[in-house]
Amino acid sequence: MKKLFLFNLFIFLFSGMASAQTADEIIDNYLKNIGGKDKLSQIKSLHIKATTNAQGMEIPVDIYMTADGKQYIGFELQGQKMVQMAFDGTTAWHTNFMNMKNEKHNNEIAENLKRNSAGEFPNPFLNYKEKGFKVEFIGKDEAEGTEAYKIKLTEHPVLKDGKEVSKEMYFYFDTENFIPIMAEEEIKDGQYKGAKVQQVFSDYQEAGGIYFPFSTMTKFNGMTGQEIKIKSIEINPEIDENIFIFKESASENTAKPEEKK
Repeated sequence: MKKLFLFNLFIFLFSGMASAQTADEIIDNYLKNIGGKDKLSQIKSLHIKATTNAQGMEIPVDIYMTADGKQYIGFELQGQKMVQMAFDGTTAWHTNFMNMKNEKHNNEIAENLKRNSAGEFPNPFLNYKEKGFKVEFIGKDEAEGTEAYKIKLTEHPVLKDGKEVSKEMYFYFDTENFIPIMAEEEIKDGQYKGAKVQQVFSDYQEAGGIYFPFSTMTKFNGMTGQEIKIKSIEINPEIDENIFIFKESASENTAKPEEKK
C-alpha cells in the first residue's frame, strides 16, 4: 500500500511538473516568435491608432498605455473628442456620452486597474512569475476552427462589490506558430453570469520589431461583436501625462493629446 501511495504521489508530482513545463515552453515560444523578451522589456509606453465601426460609421480611436499602468482610450465622434477610459494610476474616469461630462469611476474600478494594469503591459506573459501571475497548461482544444494549446492565466484577484474574486483568462495558442488566436473570460456574476466573452486576434503585423495582432474581434458567447482594427503602433512615444488626468470639462478633450504639450 505504501509503495502504491508513493508511486501515485510520484506520478502526480511528475504530471504537475510536466504541465508547468509545457506551459512555459508554449509561452517561451510565443514570446520568442513575436520579437523576444528583450525587445518586449524595452517597451515603456505605446501609442496605438485604430478604428472601429458603429452604425456604419468608422470611428478613429487613440490608445495610450504606459509601463506603470496608466491608460487612455479616446475616440472622436462628429468632431467631439470623448474619453472611453482614462487612468492616471490613482483615478479612473470617462466621458458620459449622455450628458457629455467627464465623470470619475468608483474606487473599486480604479483599484482593479491599479492591481493588474501594470502587470498586463506590454504583455501579461512577460515575466509572469515575477508579477505574481500563474499559468496552467489545460491541454489541446480548438479555437476559430484551428487546433490550439489552451493556457489558463490567473492574475491578481480583483474586487467585486467589496469582495475579492479571482481573475482568470484562457488563451488559445496556435499549435504551429504559438501565436494567440483567442482569449476567453467567463462572467462570474450578474445577469450574464456564466456567459463567455472572447477576443479573437488576427492580422499579426510587425511594429518596432514586435508582432502585434492588428485586428481584435470581441465576441459574446461566440456571437460576432465589435472589431478594432489597428492602423499604427508607436513604441516609446513622447506622451503628455495630462491626457491621463481627470478634467472637469469634457470640452478639454477636444484637442488631440499630442497637441497638449
